[in-house]
Formats: sequence, structure tokens, C-alpha cells
Amino acid sequence: MPRISEYFFRTAILFLLVGIAIGIHMAISQNHNVIGAHAHINLLGWVTSAVFGGYYALNPAKATGRLPLIQYIVYTAGVLLMVVSLYLLLMGNTAMEPMVAAGSLITFAGVLLFAWIVWTPARS
Repeated sequence: MPRISEYFFRTAILFLLVGIAIGIHMAISQNHNVIGAHAHINLLGWVTSAVFGGYYALNPAKATGRLPLIQYIVYTAGVLLMVVSLYLLLMGNTAMEPMVAAGSLITFAGVLLFAWIVWTPARS
């Protein structure tokens, strides 16, 4: 399996663990004000990262070179920034709103890089 797939799968599991922890905390506290952050870390962190890892595992020719690693770094940094700042925003820290926007744009850049990788023919 390509190394980039391993990176995405391992990162996906970390996001899943944090997402579950947030869900358990919300259930115990009966305070669901951070449900948006919970949803984003599970969907963008766990599911989408795992999908990226699966794509690279199924298409090892697309997993080579620097671009997949750059895509991993950009996407993962964007999700981390977005989810942490969204969590803080939903906890009442309104100063985090620009950080949520920045994280969203960085995440989107990571998705655009992935789209480029998918649509560009693999080198033979």
C-alpha cells in the first residue's frame, strides 16, 4: 500500500477517535452546542480522509511524487484548523470566525488538489 494511503488512514482514525470523544462528551453533558464541529471532524476528518487513502491505495500510480503529500498536508492542516476553530466558535469564542473561514478555504484547496490528482493522467 502506498505510504500516502497509510498517512490518510492513520489520520482518519485519529479524527474518528476525537469525533467519538466529542460525541460522548456531548451525550454525557447533554450540551450539544458543538454538534457542528462533531459532524465536520467525522465527515471531513474520518470519512473523507479514509476515502482519499482508499483512492490512493487503489491507484498507486497516482500516489507517487510530491503532489499527493502536499495534498495530504494542505487538506489535513485545513481540517484541523477548521474543526478546532469551529469548536471554539461554537463554545462562544466569536473571534474564531475568521479562523473557521481560513480553515475552510485551506480544506477546499486540499480538495482541489485531490481533484487535480484524480483528473490528471498518471505517469507511466
